[in-house]
Order: sequence, then C-alpha cells, then structure tokens
Amino acid sequence: MLKLAVLVSGGGTNLQAVMDAIDNGTITNARIEVVISNNKDAYALTRAAEKGIENVCISPKDFADREAFNQAFLSKLNSCGVDLVVLAGFLVLIPPEMIAAYRYRIINIHPSLIPSFCGKGYYGLKVHEGALERGVKITGATVHFVDEGTDTGPILLQKAVAVEDDDTPEILQRRVMEEAEWKILPEAIGLIADGRVEIENGKVRIRRSGI
Repeated sequence: MLKLAVLVSGGGTNLQAVMDAIDNGTITNARIEVVISNNKDAYALTRAAEKGIENVCISPKDFADREAFNQAFLSKLNSCGVDLVVLAGFLVLIPPEMIAAYRYRIINIHPSLIPSFCGKGYYGLKVHEGALERGVKITGATVHFVDEGTDTGPILLQKAVAVEDDDTPEILQRRVMEEAEWKILPEAIGLIADGRVEIENGKVRIRRSGI
C-alpha cells in the first residue's frame, strides 16, 4: 500500500479528486497518510479533516528562517513514513534536501503542457493568462516528477484541453482542472501505486498492465 503525503496551499480540488479516486476504487493500492499545507486557512485541511486524514499546517512564517522550516518540513514527512509526495497546488519551494531524500518520489501537477507556460513565475492564473496572451489553441495539464529545477523533472502524464475564443483565465483554469488535472493526477498515483512507472535516462516509461 503506497502511503501518500499531499501538499496543498489552497482549496484542495486536486486533493479531493485523489480522495474520490481512492474511494471509488480508481486508485486501489494507495492511501493518504497526511495532508500538509503552508496556509492554516486552506480549505484543503478541512477536506482532509472531514475524511479523518491527519492534516497539519507547516508555514515558513512560523520559523526563524527557511532552513528551520525545511528541517521541520522534512522531519514531518519522514515521521509519517510516506512513499510518495504529491504536490497538488503547493506554492512553496521544495527544499533541495527534501528532493534528494525523496528522489523520484515527488510528483507535481502543473496546469499547462510542459514545456509551455512553466518555470519561474508560472503558477495559478498566471499560467492561463500566459496561454491566452499567446493565443494558443491547445493547453492542458502535466504530471511530472520533481527535481531541482522548476517544472523540469521527468514528465509522467499529460492531457490536452482546447482553448475557446471567449475564454477568460478563470474559465480556462476551471476547464483545465475539470478535463485534465482531476483526471491525470489520480491516474498518475494509480500507475505509481501499481508499480508500473520506471524512469530511464531521465524519461518516464509506463509498463503495460500485467507485465
């Protein structure tokens, strides 16, 4: 059974998609061990509490410096014995020591088709604003492993979403969540939980079921 830590900064709609997938059997070999947020008011913590899942706020604001925060953050993950860390709208830079300790065991959901509209400065609505300003016809979402760069780790899954002429950033954000993010994040977790994901030469290989 794959034990998950889900890291969220806001409402937790992707967290909800994962919880729903576990409940309905889409994900069969994983459970959420802990939900961590940097924001004590994040509704994601309420979602976790209502499901009886341990939830905790660990905020950089509560520590003397970033090093102390990083140590507390990593210590909490280690104490929960998690196998996979899922970044589901987590707006805090992941410390290098955590990336090293959980090499290829941290995944992130990004609301674009990487390498488009990703990297420094591209988060939240800014991603969709960038897509609309550029006039792209197709956008989407990407699940990737986390490395020391920003949105540069091996790509696990992607799903395309059409851009409509009358889209606003908010409308496009919602469509990308509904048609892509909420689908491929649970799918990615399921693939990892079933042992079907391998990384070779910096690229993800997904083994067929039953092999």
